[in-house]
Amino acid sequence: MFRLSCRVCIAAVAAILVAIPVTAQEADVSPVTEAMLENPGDGDWLSWRRTLDGWGYSPLEEIDTGNVGNIQLAWSWGLEAGISQTTPLVHDGVMFIANPGNVVQALDAATGDFIWEYRYEMDERRRPAAQTRSLAIYENLVLLNTVDAHVVGIDVRTGAERWITKAAPPEEEGYGFTSGGVVADGVIVSGLRGCERFREDTCYIVGIDARTGDVLWRTSTIARPGERGGDTWGDLPLLTRAGADAWIPGSYDPATGLVFYGTAQAKPWSRDARGTEGDALYSNSTLALDPATGEMQWYFQHIPGDSHDMDETFERILIDYDGKQSVFSMGKLGILWELDRENGSYTNAFDLGYQNLVDLDPVTGSLTYREGMVSDVGEMLYFCPSTGGFKSLRAMSYHPDTGAMYIPLNLNCETAAFLPVEQGLGGGGAGGVRGREDHFHPDAPGQLGEFQALDIRTGETKWKHRRRAPYNTAALTTAGGLVFVGDWERYVFAYDVESGDELWQSRLTQMANGYPISYAVDGKQYIAFGAGGPLGGSSWTTILPAALLPELKNPRAGNAIFVFALPD
Repeated sequence: MFRLSCRVCIAAVAAILVAIPVTAQEADVSPVTEAMLENPGDGDWLSWRRTLDGWGYSPLEEIDTGNVGNIQLAWSWGLEAGISQTTPLVHDGVMFIANPGNVVQALDAATGDFIWEYRYEMDERRRPAAQTRSLAIYENLVLLNTVDAHVVGIDVRTGAERWITKAAPPEEEGYGFTSGGVVADGVIVSGLRGCERFREDTCYIVGIDARTGDVLWRTSTIARPGERGGDTWGDLPLLTRAGADAWIPGSYDPATGLVFYGTAQAKPWSRDARGTEGDALYSNSTLALDPATGEMQWYFQHIPGDSHDMDETFERILIDYDGKQSVFSMGKLGILWELDRENGSYTNAFDLGYQNLVDLDPVTGSLTYREGMVSDVGEMLYFCPSTGGFKSLRAMSYHPDTGAMYIPLNLNCETAAFLPVEQGLGGGGAGGVRGREDHFHPDAPGQLGEFQALDIRTGETKWKHRRRAPYNTAALTTAGGLVFVGDWERYVFAYDVESGDELWQSRLTQMANGYPISYAVDGKQYIAFGAGGPLGGSSWTTILPAALLPELKNPRAGNAIFVFALPD
């Protein structure tokens, strides 16, 4: 009895300690207004992809095609152990970093000196697996989405917790976040994950008041029986309608007043395991929501009735050009989609030509499965891409001067049989596969990685590079005529956006991972790369390299941020 009591006391003390911010000093930063989010200062990086339109583009040009070969390490900072795919934010010379384990740190962005730390109170055993790809910032708060579906408002100056709220339905457990939200007119809009298991509820995109933490709305990403689109699941009850997670941050367009999110595939992965051949709305769709109410203004389903885990949940990039207001996206199939962002009507699509599952009608945007490509449970199938996809969570970037998307790709195929699932409450899940055998793509034998520049008007590839190892970070474009990207083999690169010429490379201590950014302090430009451990079991970073690149190895630990700049 005495030993048990001591353990409880120790655990209680530890819980109190982790809830208290570790503060060395205050961050001297100004409040971030809605006007700043819509039009950030050139030196700031205020949202996941810097701007609300999702470009992943920096207007800084001190580092350019003529001098990028001279950049060198300015400072580095080690991160917590665990799964790391982070995106720093920078405001007024202060960097805010989401560490593995739902830990947030503030650093001097010019020197890497520590300012403060916030550690979310949680079971310490879960901390290494609790990833956070991004943060949000609004007024005087840094906004953290947590592994157990809470949102925390953290004082931007001190790291103190100001409010905390549960974003998931009150009576439900098992939901979570892996990415931060997008702030739209004072509302934090975030997509839940953890929606693969059967329960008497669905998946949601959630709106939370950024000032108070009050939950304003929850919008289901699955059409319920008797509601609009409900018949697209056939006669399945609500219990066995799963998936359609929105686990990558969306984009916001103040002009139309809409937030744009992508959703993942229906669960289980295969139609046969789901028990319906229906379209399964609103899986694999682009959704346009009113951030004030959560009302769905329109949707476009890219892959009706997906049967191969071909996510379309990734970044939405908003571009005005040639008199059009468009939203662009690309999912695992490697098809670049363009929709009218005011009404969701189909505008255009370009298939990179690597997938073997569907035929695309470029006039209507409709997809038709090729003969024999929808398999039954237990039936072996060769398909390209694998369930890891060609294009995944490594975000593409847009450059306004070239009119091109810069896209990290992973060329691969798979032979496998999809599995059945356990029906009933708590069952379900992805279903998974058995007998998996991975393959290099026949167009790129011996090479997994491809990085290409794709013209958004013509769909023509302006240039591309291939490597044996996968490209493993998002792309970052800059006004200096550069695009930055990193790979699984620990290399980071700068290419000329026009010609594709490699102008610089360096090597990190761990695989390049996450979302590189560029920012400035006192007029000096910096490029920041994350290095970090992979998502356990993920195709890109573990399964495919282990199967196809056995001679290549990475360290088992070493999460960090590496910041480069021109020498003084």
